[in-house]
Amino acid sequence: MALFRALLLPFLLSLLLAGPGYAQRKPALPAKAGPESKPEAKPGKLSRKERRELARRAMLDEAARQPRVLTPKEREMSEAYFVDGVRYVLLEDYNKALERLLKAYALNPGNAAVNYKIAEANLLSGNLQDATNFGRAAVRLAPENAYYYLLLAQIYTSQKQYEEATNVYTALIERVPDSNYYLFNLADLYVAQGRLDEALTTFGQAEQKFGPQDEISFKKQQIYLRQNKLDQALLEGESLIKSNPDEPRYVLAQAQLYATNRRFEDAVRVANQALRTDPDNPRARMILADVYRLQNNRPESERQLKLAFESPSLDIDDKVRILIEYLKQLPDPGLNEMARDLAAVTMRVHPREAKAFSIAGDIEIVTGNRAAARASYLRALRLDNSRYQIWQQVVLIDAELSQTDSLLAHTTQALELFPNQAPLWFYNGVGHQLEKQPARAVKSFEYGRKLATDNPELLAQFDTQLGDVYHELKDYPKSDAAYESALTFDANNAQALNNYSYFLSIRREKLDKAKEMAGKLVKQFPENPTYLDTYAWVLYQLKDYAGARRALETALRYSSDATIVEHYGDVLFQLGDKEKAVAEWQRANQKGGASALINRKIKDKKLYE
Repeated sequence: MALFRALLLPFLLSLLLAGPGYAQRKPALPAKAGPESKPEAKPGKLSRKERRELARRAMLDEAARQPRVLTPKEREMSEAYFVDGVRYVLLEDYNKALERLLKAYALNPGNAAVNYKIAEANLLSGNLQDATNFGRAAVRLAPENAYYYLLLAQIYTSQKQYEEATNVYTALIERVPDSNYYLFNLADLYVAQGRLDEALTTFGQAEQKFGPQDEISFKKQQIYLRQNKLDQALLEGESLIKSNPDEPRYVLAQAQLYATNRRFEDAVRVANQALRTDPDNPRARMILADVYRLQNNRPESERQLKLAFESPSLDIDDKVRILIEYLKQLPDPGLNEMARDLAAVTMRVHPREAKAFSIAGDIEIVTGNRAAARASYLRALRLDNSRYQIWQQVVLIDAELSQTDSLLAHTTQALELFPNQAPLWFYNGVGHQLEKQPARAVKSFEYGRKLATDNPELLAQFDTQLGDVYHELKDYPKSDAAYESALTFDANNAQALNNYSYFLSIRREKLDKAKEMAGKLVKQFPENPTYLDTYAWVLYQLKDYAGARRALETALRYSSDATIVEHYGDVLFQLGDKEKAVAEWQRANQKGGASALINRKIKDKKLYE
């Protein structure tokens, strides 16, 4: 639109006031001007009916109207309407613009400039039918004005009437002197229509008029590629390089074209030509890396890729995209080191880019180095702390590494930025729980639970943790209710089944229910020592010592945890094998992690519970 709107007001007025070339005709609506009349400084608003009538009359055959010369008063009024209309077009108030311009048209429909401006206002307001008719009239009235053709061509193009637009450009080039430059527009229109041979012919005409042009060669090359004429496309590319040996754009495009079509020797030759001009050109290095990769020359491919990454001129987003492609293939022993190396280079070359450290953290996560991943994520957050996903990764790593201080610190920081994120409240509660701060843990869990009502799975996790914490606080009714809520969502929730049944066994309450839950868990996971120990302890409280012994002996095949060993000693004691019971207690004590009563049991050779 800038081309047409840049038309200066003096130019329009010069068209309006042109002498013999200004076709005077009988107005579509007679002007009511007499000896006492004055030009309207502020024209009134036309009704819809009047506007429709003016537009209808504009469509009438021009030849049917009798030309006449405007009076000075009519000429002055027409100029006033026209200038006011142009002003409203510039202000983008197209309704008011058309009201003024149509009044100017009513006084003198044969003025090309008025028709042109009405066409433009209709185009800008989306009335393409009227834009077409007035645009055609402008061209017919002033066939020597290139701007009128250009507007009409744009109107046709906006309606995807490419054939009509093509005809307009053809007429422009034929009729208007010094308009051969528009051969480029015509050729582009042919390309848009898929008329590639005609586009090539037109570009050839442009070459005849202007001589060899880089733009023409480049576009011809693209056409040849669309036609699958590779050899001709390559010839155009070599021609571009020959005429512009220091222009990296053409050299690299040609190298990429050779590489894409597996012409590897030529691709290497042309890429190295670019490097002779610019030894640090990362695009040339990338092309070489790709060629050597396709030739299974992995060491050289990786060397070129690292050299490309060393260049600050290779955009950070391009580097991240490449690292993401590596990430998709990880973990892979053959690629892990290369991915880490490229990530390290990216962080060093772009030390102020958070995304460099973020992608490095992702690579470390996938390749199994969680501590290094967290360090990279934290550096990313120092540069940009607005990324919730990175905070979430940091918190998850804290939890997985059981680093409670870090977990509490990072969740607290993150919650200042994202107070409505339920997962952050969950891990904040876990941190307090691990720090033996059950009251604070309950506050975090209860608050986060309110935010998770639309996420049943997360809600069940909150309920499970609340069951554990309320048990620590000895608020057993709330503990049981929380577990029941978690199991309502997922009846196979392993943590809820295990902890709920174990705590019931310790309290010696609802033991049949505890046995049912623990038994269900053991059936699902028959080799899990923790679940076997829980089941054994429920049986122990039910005084089924033989059943408890079988369960613990199975558990001991998979674990030698001090708690399981101590429980095994307790069961043996109840079964009357006191010597072996003491031996198991001693073994549990040596392992560390047994109950606070273990020393008394060993010393007194007596069971304490």
